[in-house]
Amino acid sequence: MLAAIVWLTTPVAAAAEIHVGVATNFADTARTVAAAWTRSTGHRVVFSIGSTGQLFAQIRQGAPLDVFLSADEASARRAEDEGLAVPGSRFTYAIGRLVVFSVERGRVRDAETLRSGQFERLALASPSAAPYGAAAMDVIRRLGLEERLRRKIVFGQSIAQTYQFVRTGNADLGFVALSQVVGHAEGSRWLVPENLHSAIRQDAVLLRRADNDTAARDFLVFLRGPEGRRIVETFGYGRDP
Repeated sequence: MLAAIVWLTTPVAAAAEIHVGVATNFADTARTVAAAWTRSTGHRVVFSIGSTGQLFAQIRQGAPLDVFLSADEASARRAEDEGLAVPGSRFTYAIGRLVVFSVERGRVRDAETLRSGQFERLALASPSAAPYGAAAMDVIRRLGLEERLRRKIVFGQSIAQTYQFVRTGNADLGFVALSQVVGHAEGSRWLVPENLHSAIRQDAVLLRRADNDTAARDFLVFLRGPEGRRIVETFGYGRDP
């Protein structure tokens, strides 16, 4: 009986809490991944959501984050190069897909929609701040439309704001992430061929303060594993083989 009492009163390992900085475009996907991870481990994720540039600036200033889910390759690599992240922990967790989207049915068909110029405003994220915006500018340039569309373009500070411009009618159409419209039948869209823009590789990295944090490392293993991959692909992202 004594042995049983000792066993019953021995504390179980406490659930951990990790802090993850996640790029805006991946926020909903990250929440779904985190919910699955929590069910599996009991650990909890607290997210800080923002543009990649904002998050990187916060990390440089010592923000208490354990994991950085960037919207590009470059920012995660810089975190490694500047000693802010654990060397060798970086990997591509998602490859973003770009779509031209309008809430109006039949409005968007293919590249000819852009070539026609039959719209007042075309929204895209700021190319200097958002990888999806840089990719959108790649498309415009490769189609030879930069000069023709210059006065029609309105810039969002992030891909989330860009989507809102289109959603609310402040822009007739816009370049948004496939993850923002996947699973929704409304409106019209064109899935931009990947050969028209640089790959939108989104990299994850373990930050220095979590070097010895087993929960943070486990979260990244889960994100990279079969269940994490399945969730990421469900939200319209590609993955490395």
